[in-house]
Amino acid sequence: MTHRTVTKIASPKIQTEGGGFLIRKVIGGVIPTCDPFLMLDHIGPVDYKPGEALGAPDHPHRGFETVTYVIDGGVRHQDSAGNKGTLKSGWVQWMTAGTGLIHSEMPTEDILKNGGRSEGFQLWVNLPAKDKMIPPRYQDTPPEKIPRVNTEDGKATVKVIAGHSLGASAVIETRIPILFLDIHIKPGGVFVQEIAESYNGFVYVWRGAGFLGHDSQPAHMGQVGVLSTTGTQFQMKAEHGQDCHILLIAGQPISEPVVKYGPFVMNTQEEIDQAISDYQEGKLGSIPGKEERIRQTEAAQAMQRKNATS
Repeated sequence: MTHRTVTKIASPKIQTEGGGFLIRKVIGGVIPTCDPFLMLDHIGPVDYKPGEALGAPDHPHRGFETVTYVIDGGVRHQDSAGNKGTLKSGWVQWMTAGTGLIHSEMPTEDILKNGGRSEGFQLWVNLPAKDKMIPPRYQDTPPEKIPRVNTEDGKATVKVIAGHSLGASAVIETRIPILFLDIHIKPGGVFVQEIAESYNGFVYVWRGAGFLGHDSQPAHMGQVGVLSTTGTQFQMKAEHGQDCHILLIAGQPISEPVVKYGPFVMNTQEEIDQAISDYQEGKLGSIPGKEERIRQTEAAQAMQRKNATS
């Protein structure tokens, strides 16, 4: 076996995006891209007071996949094809936008009314040209269906969101080969993951601190490490004094031209122009109740401003 190392460690800054989300742009900022991954946002953690919780009202997608992983809080989603549901703590939504739709992600009534902690991740995964215009698909997966496995010594626990680890296989199906693991290592614990040598990948420490790679490069909460492009094993360790929570995400690169414009990711500018035209002409559809979702978002923004000055 050969070992992978971390070729770069970066610290994304906390920033405000969209209607006022506090995020760290793990991929898509200090690390511009990691084919096939276009973006990873760490959203929160933030503690909302009653009336403050923000959502993302109606917006389009085409040509890629969005993966939403909820740590705390909840998200009500619906789209222009009539799909709807509620994601709670531990849920994963793997949405293949494909040919396109209008999508809405709003806070649950409970967190909007009572407040509470909100934290999660959104990953954008590119689609190969042959799949960019396939029909949209949702895979809403509750935590009890996500395999959770432990190392023999009990010092590491792995949630297998995509791919394989410790003999367990994910229930979520992906268009291209992908590994997506949420790894919790107890103080002093060590975990080694097999990674296909053809994969690109990165690791993100989202809580605690530890050491990345067989050369034990230190990393703490909020830092991302890009994996070397050779090797089949990657080692992670937690510091002796604290736990370490790490996302390990890797996948088969697509190696095709990428042209992006906001929520559209295609291969050519002409395809982007067509996506914009289709959206403006209403061909991606609409969701009833748009005005109320906008009003709710504006009210939450106003409540945040009021509480900040009181």
